[in-house]
Amino acid sequence: MSTQFLAHRDDRVIPFAVEALDARGRVVRLGELIDRVLERHAYPAPVSRLVGEIVVLAVLLGTSLKFEGRFQLQTRTDGAVDMLVVDFEAPDRVRAYARFDADKLAALPEDARPEQLLGRGHLALTIDQGSDMSRYQGIVALEGQSIEEAAHQYFRQSEQIPTRVRIAVGETVTGLGDASRHAWRAGGLIVQFLPTSPERQRQADLHPGDAPEGAAEAKPFMEDDAWVEARSLVETIEDHELLDPTLTSEELLYRLFHERGVRVFEAQPVVERCRCSRERIVAMLSRFTADERRDMVGDDGRIGITCEFCSTHYHVEPGEVGLDDEA
Repeated sequence: MSTQFLAHRDDRVIPFAVEALDARGRVVRLGELIDRVLERHAYPAPVSRLVGEIVVLAVLLGTSLKFEGRFQLQTRTDGAVDMLVVDFEAPDRVRAYARFDADKLAALPEDARPEQLLGRGHLALTIDQGSDMSRYQGIVALEGQSIEEAAHQYFRQSEQIPTRVRIAVGETVTGLGDASRHAWRAGGLIVQFLPTSPERQRQADLHPGDAPEGAAEAKPFMEDDAWVEARSLVETIEDHELLDPTLTSEELLYRLFHERGVRVFEAQPVVERCRCSRERIVAMLSRFTADERRDMVGDDGRIGITCEFCSTHYHVEPGEVGLDDEA
């Protein structure tokens, strides 16, 4: 099977529904897109895996937006990777970058799990529908859990929708010896329980802490059977199934839900594209004071700016930001 044919299966999201289980979801497979993002920044492998995971989550959530706007995931933590940022611009544009401390990273074991790189802090989920609409932001505390677990925590606390997420990131090798090439791949699946009856969607209450003596004990919580089945099936997914370029998203969904029947909908392509431009850079610089702009001028007589997302370097002449007429 040709590489070109396999590539057509990547960088797209497929919505699906399992009506017998009142479940809906999306599956994403990222090939060239995630490889370009990670190769451009040349992150160490553990950082690349972490970036891949949060990009997958952002795509799974961002493609559910029903409006033209932006969805952003951002972490701020005390770990070796102290910041992750993913911008998803509906309906299909994504960009990402990470900031890490090389010394802290070197002190971790080579097989450190992504959650060990993050440490403690928070994950913010922001929906921006434009200047005419108020922004929505949800916050999840990061206390050593994985990106998957943080997503579950968000849906449990904020959206109160039973949700299961699976994410996998890995490297593939093609060719032999000196002709071999390493490339990154990533994949993910989200399934949610959306029955007609809100009572069936109910989840277990959060732990109340230390209850006063004599307080009545809460009744045992029983999950809906349909949700237990859907969640349990998704939990059987192995990483290689989300990464295998020869296994299509449709085949994976059939493998999971064929006994119940699964409907797939039109695939949504996803592209890696930055929002930066020369006009945006000049506009940003113009917001600084004249003294601040003057201090930015380098030895070559120009202001140099590198986009953190796409690594594009811009050279801005002083006159472009109003410094020519300055005394």
